[in-house]
Amino acid sequence: MTGRFTVTYRILAPTEAEARTRAEAIALEQTVEIPREVVPHGFIEDVVMGRVEDVALEDGAFTAQISYSPESCGDELPQLLNVMFGNSSIQRGLKVTGFDPGPLAAAHPGANFGIEGLREMSGANGPLIVPVIKPQGSSPERLAEIAGLCARGGAHIVKEDHGLTNQPAAPFRERVPRIAEAVARANAETGLRTLYFPCLAGHSEDLEAMADFAEGAGADGFLVMPGLFGFDLVRRLTRRVRPRPVMTHPSFLGPYVLSPDTGFSHGMMFGTLQRLAGADISVFPNVGGRFGFTEAECREIAAACRAPDGIGRPILPSPGGGMSLERAADMRAMYGDDAAFLLGGSLLREGAKMGDAIARLRALLEG
Repeated sequence: MTGRFTVTYRILAPTEAEARTRAEAIALEQTVEIPREVVPHGFIEDVVMGRVEDVALEDGAFTAQISYSPESCGDELPQLLNVMFGNSSIQRGLKVTGFDPGPLAAAHPGANFGIEGLREMSGANGPLIVPVIKPQGSSPERLAEIAGLCARGGAHIVKEDHGLTNQPAAPFRERVPRIAEAVARANAETGLRTLYFPCLAGHSEDLEAMADFAEGAGADGFLVMPGLFGFDLVRRLTRRVRPRPVMTHPSFLGPYVLSPDTGFSHGMMFGTLQRLAGADISVFPNVGGRFGFTEAECREIAAACRAPDGIGRPILPSPGGGMSLERAADMRAMYGDDAAFLLGGSLLREGAKMGDAIARLRALLEG
């Protein structure tokens, strides 16, 4: 691979000179990690070492563009993230706000399905409706019953809650076939195409076998938590012989974005990095819910997920928390049709009539 990829950092510094000095230190830290004066001349200095391309003042802070050689990471996703923000993530006053893959685009092609692929699979015309099957502690039979009601109501994707792992109340290998069967039976009755995404979680060494089992049982995709199992799990799932769509959940990712001065921007974490790993749907906390993301942050995430010039295919932003029939019009006005709306606690309040609630919501969103 020739050429370089670029990472954009927001640097807190009192002057441009200090910001540039700090940027130079980041370029060293993220690659050779030795003092500048002992960097070997030739290949290491000219190619491997990070290079500060630009430093500019923007919105009260300095933005630095630092380029890196593919020689520093090859085609490995974990090492790319390490170069992007490894040791420097431990520093204060530094935030990653942008990424241009440059020559790495071929090694990290992004989503296998994206927005258009998921529309084709689910038959969705407007926003996708995604009820969450919960709570943990429920039996496999109860979870399957909820899934069947949701599928009959016209849900596009039935997603397990991220808290459903392999607990004794509903072990993975007991609940997945029952839920898949309930969804398939509902599809046969209605003629619709509801998809089923089980939560792939447990001991990390068991995940590949769990994915194989779920595929054999009839799962259409997977929900995974890159904050707990790593972004490379997402990449591995996209490289399977017959890959299925992957939905990523934000559990454990909050500390990366909540500080205004450190970590990642919201669009980077829940948009760019998810696309880089190969996710097809990215779940994030919606504005007005219990997690406190702002409207601007949510719009930034949605834009990063759907940007035509982003990594690979545009993917679906999936705001969760606070979705209800009453908010349907506002949600559609904010996010448009290319979004997947999660329904959780508000849906369970409907009890046996939750399918009717989904049918009404679908009619509202497709009208």
